[in-house]
Amino acid sequence: MVRIRLKKMGKKHYPIYRIVAMDARRSRDSAELGNLGFYIPRRDHFQLNVEMYQEFISKGAQPTKNLLSLIKAQVKLSHK
Repeated sequence: MVRIRLKKMGKKHYPIYRIVAMDARRSRDSAELGNLGFYIPRRDHFQLNVEMYQEFISKGAQPTKNLLSLIKAQVKLSHK
């Protein structure tokens, strides 16, 4: 099963997360199937390639709960 989830990058005390599609059985830092965007929590900067996201969803990929809550929060902020 393919999952769309956050992959931790960056350095100590300055996390950066990539939004990636990868096999659910793989560890967090293993190779990804596709890079869909990124999230920088300190700057509250979020970018998602919606076309690639929808393509993976249509093929059966499932986003994690953390990613879904992050996407919903960003959609609410963009509509204000």
